[in-house]
Amino acid sequence: MNESSVDRHQLESAVQAADLRVLLMVMVHLSGDLGWLDPPHCPRRDVNLVADPAAGLPPEVQGRIRHAAVEMLATGARAVIHDPGDALMQRMMSVCLGESVPLEYARLTREEMALVPRRLRWPESVPRPSGSDEHVLIVGAGVSGIALGASLIELGVPFTIVEKAGDIGGAWFVNRYPGCGVDTPNHAYSFSFGPRFLWPRYFSRREEVLAYLRQVIDAAGLRKHIRFSTQLMGATWNEEARQWVAQLRGADGDSIVRSRFLVSAIGQLSDPQLPRIDGAGSFEGVSFHSANWPEGLKVGGRRVAVIGTGATVMQLVPEIADSVRSLTIYQRSPQWARPIPGYREPIGQQAQWLLAHVPYYAEWFRFTMFWRYGDGLLKTLKKDPDWPHPQRAVNAVNDRHRRELTDFIRAELEGRPDLLSKCIPDYPPYGKRILLDNDWYRTLKKPRVELVVDPIRRIVGAGIETADGRLREADVIVYATGFKLTEMAARLGLVGRRGRSLSEVWADGDLRAYLGLTVPGFPNFFCMVGPGTSSGHGGSITFIAEAQTRYITSCLVRMAEQGVSAIDLRPEVLDDYQRRFDAEHETLIWSHPGMSTYYRNRHGRVFTVLPWRLADYWRFAHDANLGDYRCSGQAADSA
Repeated sequence: MNESSVDRHQLESAVQAADLRVLLMVMVHLSGDLGWLDPPHCPRRDVNLVADPAAGLPPEVQGRIRHAAVEMLATGARAVIHDPGDALMQRMMSVCLGESVPLEYARLTREEMALVPRRLRWPESVPRPSGSDEHVLIVGAGVSGIALGASLIELGVPFTIVEKAGDIGGAWFVNRYPGCGVDTPNHAYSFSFGPRFLWPRYFSRREEVLAYLRQVIDAAGLRKHIRFSTQLMGATWNEEARQWVAQLRGADGDSIVRSRFLVSAIGQLSDPQLPRIDGAGSFEGVSFHSANWPEGLKVGGRRVAVIGTGATVMQLVPEIADSVRSLTIYQRSPQWARPIPGYREPIGQQAQWLLAHVPYYAEWFRFTMFWRYGDGLLKTLKKDPDWPHPQRAVNAVNDRHRRELTDFIRAELEGRPDLLSKCIPDYPPYGKRILLDNDWYRTLKKPRVELVVDPIRRIVGAGIETADGRLREADVIVYATGFKLTEMAARLGLVGRRGRSLSEVWADGDLRAYLGLTVPGFPNFFCMVGPGTSSGHGGSITFIAEAQTRYITSCLVRMAEQGVSAIDLRPEVLDDYQRRFDAEHETLIWSHPGMSTYYRNRHGRVFTVLPWRLADYWRFAHDANLGDYRCSGQAADSA
């Protein structure tokens, strides 16, 4: 902060709203005084996603910290400690959170806070790539494509992003249903790079997410690299040229693009899944998948039927319940939803001022969100082989979570015993994707809302008929039935070595990829957010996208250093990785035999969810080892 520009009254007012655990870390950076990490200043542990800003400290200690912070910031103090190093970083994190943080998180967090570089730099001894021979073709301008594109710009690697939609954002551009927003705290959903964005709430809506992503691409200079309204129709590996030959279709017709590397950045939630229901085509009203909400559609005063009760529905239903004539929700199985204090709350002006103006405040605030929505939960999802009640939980802590969530549901549905049997799941909490309560249970109690658990028999012109023979009329049917997860990049029409397609390799839903990124027989191809990389215990896609960006660029740099033009994953590397992946999942809740979930394929193998901590995946993907690949190129061929 610049001393001459500090409004002391504004500063004093803002500091009163500060999260003290974050403010203490700022003071350590600015003063270098490690006494702020000692008692009586140490915050108490708080596991709430939106924690108490007083940090459990006595009023007199709060006042001392705030007064010292004002004096420090009012003078425009510059950092005495910018990068604390691993040992001090571990201590700072542990004090900030009120719990012991393992040393292995120190380097990860220093990168997340941009205290040390995460991105690779091009070696001075190696000429920078140029021209079509070293071109990277990226499919998709969502979160993953943006992360990779921004890093390639910094590296000076030529690339093009093709996006079938008319704007950036991927799923955030396509999904426009009422109430659409993040179910991860948006400060943890943001990148470690790029300009600061003042999120209006802790859990922001689609419009704010899109505004953030647009700000990122504009700051990075990405837009000129994107070809909008352009679809990849297929791509084939040319062994002789060591290139991918891609067929594109855009507004100006078809074209061919040759590139050294091909990257799928389409993610897992990009291809809507519609259920097969008898008579669906006979419905006389408006029907659509929630991901294809018609532009300008208003449902006020209409009879709306919603099929499904996943994350989308928990956002959609409370948003429209008060305006519709009637709202009927068809549920196949109930979901566990956790209460989130502050879910709807805006971030106040004073807190926004701190995030915008105080050095290191935004970084540490983002860290606290990242940690509370990160790896802490995973250890509670391990199966205890000696636990006597596996039908209801996988261990004692999981059983405690079950009791707490059940008590919450009972309290929310007080006075409606008819809803209790419909809303309390019979499987362990976190066995399926945990949802966030957005006044979901209170909305179910409203007089114009009905929750139906009888199976759907068929759809007729006037509405939906259930197995008990009852017809409920509807003007609008919304299919909130998820996405086709057993295809991912296989639906792009990719053909690798020896004429084998990715759809063949991943046939029958058996998706496998090393680090969720690379597949034997498909040289120089990467599938971002591929199999086994979504996080079932916390974290965000931005974290995974940045970890994978680091891995991909590490491959590119090492290939240039070693004179390699093509890399093809060794099958034994994938086999070993898959063995470890499957073995780890056997110890976790998602392989629990008493439930079905989209995390598993039809053979029962978990194929979508990461079984390791975010810290583990960050370590796995940080630096590529070309020894895992069969390498070809001038240097490799002559070796």
